[in-house]
Amino acid sequence: MRSLPRPGLPPSRHGDAPARPTTPGTAPDATASNGPGSVSTEATATHRLPPGTHRFRPDIEGLRAVAILAVLLYHAGVPVTGGYVGVDVFFVLSGFLMTRLIHDEIERTGSLSLGRFYARRARRLLPAVAVVLTAVAALSWLLLSPVDRDSVAADLVASALYALNWWLSGQAVDYFAAGLQASPVQHFWSLAVEEQFYLGWPLLLLAAVWLVRRFVGIGHAGTPRRALLTVVLGFGAVSLAYSVFGTLQAADTAYFDTFGRGWEFAVGGAVALVPVTRLSPRAATLLAWAGLAAIGWSVVSFDETTLFPAPWALLPALGTAAVIAAGSAAPSVRPHQLLAAPVMRHLGRVSYSWYLWHWPALVFAAAAFGELSAAEGLAVVAGAYVLAAATYHLVEQPVRGAAAFQRPRRALTLGVACTAIAVIPGLVLPLTIPSLPTKAPDEATGAPALGHGDAVQPSVDAVRPEPRLARQDWPRNYDDGCHADRPETTSPDCVYGDPGSERTVVLFGDSHAMQYFPALERLAKERGWRLVALTKSGCPPPQVSLHNDALRRYYSECDTWRADTLTRIKEKENPDLVLTGGRDTYTVIDGERQLDPAASAEALRDGYADTLTELRDTGARVVTIKDNPHPDKDVPSCVSRAPDRLGDCATAQDVAFAYPHVADHAARRVDGARLLDPTPAFCRDDTCPAVIGDVVVYGVTTHLTATYARTLAPWLDEQLSSLNVLR
Repeated sequence: MRSLPRPGLPPSRHGDAPARPTTPGTAPDATASNGPGSVSTEATATHRLPPGTHRFRPDIEGLRAVAILAVLLYHAGVPVTGGYVGVDVFFVLSGFLMTRLIHDEIERTGSLSLGRFYARRARRLLPAVAVVLTAVAALSWLLLSPVDRDSVAADLVASALYALNWWLSGQAVDYFAAGLQASPVQHFWSLAVEEQFYLGWPLLLLAAVWLVRRFVGIGHAGTPRRALLTVVLGFGAVSLAYSVFGTLQAADTAYFDTFGRGWEFAVGGAVALVPVTRLSPRAATLLAWAGLAAIGWSVVSFDETTLFPAPWALLPALGTAAVIAAGSAAPSVRPHQLLAAPVMRHLGRVSYSWYLWHWPALVFAAAAFGELSAAEGLAVVAGAYVLAAATYHLVEQPVRGAAAFQRPRRALTLGVACTAIAVIPGLVLPLTIPSLPTKAPDEATGAPALGHGDAVQPSVDAVRPEPRLARQDWPRNYDDGCHADRPETTSPDCVYGDPGSERTVVLFGDSHAMQYFPALERLAKERGWRLVALTKSGCPPPQVSLHNDALRRYYSECDTWRADTLTRIKEKENPDLVLTGGRDTYTVIDGERQLDPAASAEALRDGYADTLTELRDTGARVVTIKDNPHPDKDVPSCVSRAPDRLGDCATAQDVAFAYPHVADHAARRVDGARLLDPTPAFCRDDTCPAVIGDVVVYGVTTHLTATYARTLAPWLDEQLSSLNVLR
């Protein structure tokens, strides 16, 4: 299956970045449209609009088209590196349209009917969602492996309940959930953000009106526009500050944070509350072109290194606000004529359904046919347009216009029914997933089997761990909370083996070092060692500064942790043996500059040599483990799909080691440092199997399962003995 760019997220170079999907905004507008790309029939004839209601804005439909096209081109594989900013355009549009709708109703009636408000949302949005999620469940059952179906089921439920952004945020925090295959519903995260906005925004504005009328004394006949604007600007300022702070700390989780996105809605809300009526046509034209240029520059210039959502999302957000404001002042200027062209308005009208369909289409096409070229991606997106048009005409429009659902109670009942219909497939899908029988612990041979029989085990009837559990099969020290996560700068005082032993062994490095803990713990118990595991996510032994792709910044926590850990090893642990290891594929930074892979590898080698020298000078014997093979496919997914064709899940040795090597080069530079090459424990006859001795070798991406690592204990004991490092 193609490793697609995550919806809205530039692909990580190391496969450990969080998902950054995008979804078009869906804000209904009583005067323009009742959702992205859908013109309200009662709004198109302006003479029938209630007094005080704003005129219809065809240019906003065109602006939706600009946003959706940027996103679709990016997802199709066209090198539009910042196409994910389309979501920011939609968020601002939603804030503008929603705030204007709420303000207009309060101005006309003195209040806001929440029942009618939420009924419009339910009637407009939920039927199409139910159709798409049901289709995704069916296609997942047909096309995806059992392991992938299992993960999609949870995504479906979170999507149907409009909580996917928080679900994805939790996975972004989990370092070891990174690098997994794209879910066909990941793009629902921003629909979740918008629905949460729809729930809270009217309540916030109503509260502002009530407070002003209660304590300031403005009558029901007037609209406290200034009060609304004060609340919107205050909320936006706090949200922006929170977003900047969150992005600088952890961009992967900040990307999905509802409150961290709220300032973008507030930008649109502010434009709705500040009438722009005194611009000359020339000034409006310049403002509109400047706004479109800001959006366009973001689309072509931003990439996976850009800090998002703040502060850089300000550029497309303010650009969108400029276009809206210019259209309010002078709707007939050239930029808005172009946006209001029939083709742009049409694309804007179908943008909601098109977005719902395009990402599942790309994911399933890649699952069925393999990696897609840009041309093939465009063809798939074009095919999704057909589904979008059908959904728009057969589902969206008929349901929204049906007389039976015009009453709020009936519309809300429809919404509840659609949500139930959307949730049920996610609950049923796991029941359809076959499971491989689990091999008993004493029957699963693991690593020792590699020296016997065929190089690649051809099939398996029972396996350990069951593929659906392989991604959670982590060493004990990780489950105990003794492995430092990204935010942590010190390791806890966790000791294994014999805590009172005079012989101390230290395991030091990143998660690729941590994965050898089960074998070392077994040896520590057998030999009476005191075992201390000092490991941290994404932080290898080399003394270099790293760029973290998920955090999208200098990984300062790694430098702090590494320095603290080296001091602890020298001054507190007094080890007899230090075993180091780490992944070889990291991006080194030099000042503000990120080094390319070749330069990064050389810097890592130099930094590793410095660390090995420092460790050797403690008097401990030092062994560094060469990085393990990197499979070119998701192993648990492949094994669950083809237990009778395990050869399809193996990786050629030259492919598995096709990365710049670091540990072996560094070990050769330091007298006294020993190198342990694990290749014979993973590969034979130029092939690196996915299953060895009825044990699944890899769990998440390139990480070993704890079950397989435990079977490496005899091999590791033999290797350490041959290196003469065991006293």
